[in-house]
Amino acid sequence: MNTHGPWDVIVAGLGAAGASAVHALAERGARVLGLDRHAPPHALGSSHGRSRIIREAYFEDPRYVPLVQHAYTRWRALEQASGAALLRETGGLMIGPPDGTLVRGALASARQHGLPHELLSVREVMARVPAFRLPDHHTAVLEPRAGMLDPERAIAATLAEARRLGAHIATGQPVLAWTAEHHGVSVTTPAGRHRAGRLVLALGPWMAGPLLRGVLPLAVERNVLHWFSPVEVTGAFDPARFPVFLHEFEPGRFWYGFPDTGDGVKVALHGGGTPADVESLPRAVQEAEVLHMKHLLARHLPQAAGPLREALVCPYTNTPDGHFVLDHHPDHEGVILASPCSGHGFKFAPAVGELIADLALDRPSPFDRSLFAAKRFARA
Repeated sequence: MNTHGPWDVIVAGLGAAGASAVHALAERGARVLGLDRHAPPHALGSSHGRSRIIREAYFEDPRYVPLVQHAYTRWRALEQASGAALLRETGGLMIGPPDGTLVRGALASARQHGLPHELLSVREVMARVPAFRLPDHHTAVLEPRAGMLDPERAIAATLAEARRLGAHIATGQPVLAWTAEHHGVSVTTPAGRHRAGRLVLALGPWMAGPLLRGVLPLAVERNVLHWFSPVEVTGAFDPARFPVFLHEFEPGRFWYGFPDTGDGVKVALHGGGTPADVESLPRAVQEAEVLHMKHLLARHLPQAAGPLREALVCPYTNTPDGHFVLDHHPDHEGVILASPCSGHGFKFAPAVGELIADLALDRPSPFDRSLFAAKRFARA
């Protein structure tokens, strides 16, 4: 196949958003080329880690709820089409002070959208999930449909289905430059120049690099994922007994975790990482980072505070307000800016892919995109 085009759409970056955009474009009959500097799924961007939380009572803003509800439907459709198990519903606990950002926001979304949920006291939480040790003044929102996604398997399935639908995927092809032209866009990679009517930039942490410098006020931060062996083999962290969780342990500070599916209990801080550049991101995890996480476990989940089994680095690409960017480039209508998801975007991927595809093909969207407008930021 001639990869130089012309294509209807080129998608640069094949992490969660980009892979889903390629799939959605192929579903819509577009001639689409997907490019990635590596070979997805890989662990060098922000779409790895073997598990990601999916949750419905969205504390960040109630406007996300219709989008994540559609994502649930699309994840199940992808499972059916691919035969891959991608989404496991374990229930989810959103824990924190009753007037905190997390519990207050989750309750607002649950009530506004009529979502199934329970408001639990700390005593009720620890009766149902005895592994927790929580402050007396905290409370929790339990949502039964929350659970976990397998990100690597999901990206592999998404790209395989996109290929089956006619998309062309070229890996090991970083975007060196792009140019908006009178009748479309040209993209330069080591393989040459590719032409298309539209370009989607879904580059994850590379969105903060030179290809978009000065267009969006993005900041990359370095976060660490940890897997610990439980202290005892009691089944306390079995997925049937232990839900995914997000905990506001101090005002505005969050950590989250997953049940043990065979490789230990996975826990991590949500945000607050050190500033970083993706090209020079330190990949080695420091002892102090592990000790800090072990201290949190000792306080709140002591049965999980066994030996460290593994630790990986994951960059967040943050917008100033923490919301996504899914919009046309402010200067070039033919270029779509996709994501910077600020560390909470994976769960939305198939729905976001459809939204991106509709933007690229000038089709109406059933979803409110105002929250994701690029123009909300003054030019950096």
